[in-house]
Amino acid sequence: MFHPAYEAELPDGHRFPMRKYGRLAETLRARGLVPDGFVMPEPADAALLSGAHDPAYVAAVLAAQVPRAIERAIGLPVTESVAARSRASAGGTLRAARLALGHGLAGSTAGGSHHARRAGGAGFCVFNDVAVAALALRREGAIGRALIIDLDVHQGDGTADCLAREPELFTLSIHCERNYPHDKVPGDLDIGLPDGLGDAEYRAVLEAHLPGLVQNFAPDLIFYNAGVDPHRDDRLGRLDLTDDGLRARDRYVVGLARSQKVPLCAVIGGGYGSDVDALAARHAFVFEAMAALA
Repeated sequence: MFHPAYEAELPDGHRFPMRKYGRLAETLRARGLVPDGFVMPEPADAALLSGAHDPAYVAAVLAAQVPRAIERAIGLPVTESVAARSRASAGGTLRAARLALGHGLAGSTAGGSHHARRAGGAGFCVFNDVAVAALALRREGAIGRALIIDLDVHQGDGTADCLAREPELFTLSIHCERNYPHDKVPGDLDIGLPDGLGDAEYRAVLEAHLPGLVQNFAPDLIFYNAGVDPHRDDRLGRLDLTDDGLRARDRYVVGLARSQKVPLCAVIGGGYGSDVDALAARHAFVFEAMAALA
């Protein structure tokens, strides 16, 4: 899943690595992982977005008239370009989820905007694409229950907020505890990790919690936020995973979904730094895992 709008225009020198989205698409093409080309999603409209967000906030974003305080919390200028990117990202996650339900595995080269809460965005996140998609699929009866496995290094506060009244949409967040956001919103299961945790210890946490959760909750669909910011070189991370550790993590999660015969929709989540090629290469791991295990 890719849309040209995934890569919005930002002011020169902005610290958010927006170029990584287009670079990831180029990387996947170069590695032969999209032999038939990308599916281009339909951007989410106001009605779809309002299924997860306050309609007044949605209207403000689509008009590029977000209050300055919320724009500061987001950390991006909410221009027409950023609004278009956020609509495309939410539409991409929903389309990827539909494809996963039909084919077993699918992913979007964007998504994972898990800090966007119902009433406003934050932390580089404007609309919560996973919450938008999960709620839409549940409303239409395409799924009864979904499991959100959020392995971005930051706690999925926005997803927990948007899905707080939805017991059939289970939010798991495994994150660095002493990291953003400071005012965490409790999800269904939050596992805070200590600074500096490495590959082996991280894998042990996954093995201790994920198999039982998938088996006992029995979701119709898994949304997997495969953020690469747990990497040791990430500018906003605080954990100590290597490339090999991230690659093994993604293969483990995808493999678990396959072994339990649960469709999985992957989104790329966070990853921060000035080396966009390295970021794109790490974000490609989850797509390599899906290709290997399809």
